[in-house]
Amino acid sequence: MLASSLGACSLFGMQFGMARLSEKECMMRAMYFESNRSSPDGMLAVGTVVMNRLYDSEYPKTICGVVGQKNQFAQGVLTKRMTDSGVVLAAQMADRVLAGERHPGVGPAQHFHTAGLRFPYNNMLYVLEAGGNEFYIKTRRR
Repeated sequence: MLASSLGACSLFGMQFGMARLSEKECMMRAMYFESNRSSPDGMLAVGTVVMNRLYDSEYPKTICGVVGQKNQFAQGVLTKRMTDSGVVLAAQMADRVLAGERHPGVGPAQHFHTAGLRFPYNNMLYVLEAGGNEFYIKTRRR
């Protein structure tokens, strides 16, 4: 039962629980899979959203918990292989976010979706487009 509640990562083809991933690795994975793998600006924005959620009582209290929360980030974000040069950039950007850097355009936003999509909701205040995503703050319905 416990194994089914944990995310997993693969090392040499063996499955391990999410607890094996460091906070940096979880941050890297969110940035890598959510920001087109090559945009420092987009990676910083995604990392800022992760940190904004981390400090909100509505979300889990660890980076891995935030990133691994069901239906919040790309499917398989904690299990898929990172295979290209974007890994190096993700590691660099994760270090910057973990050291306290934030994207100034994101502000308190805790949400984003793929750029170009439009939704009929009237409670989304868009604040930034970066790395193929649009970042927004949920507001009271207008």
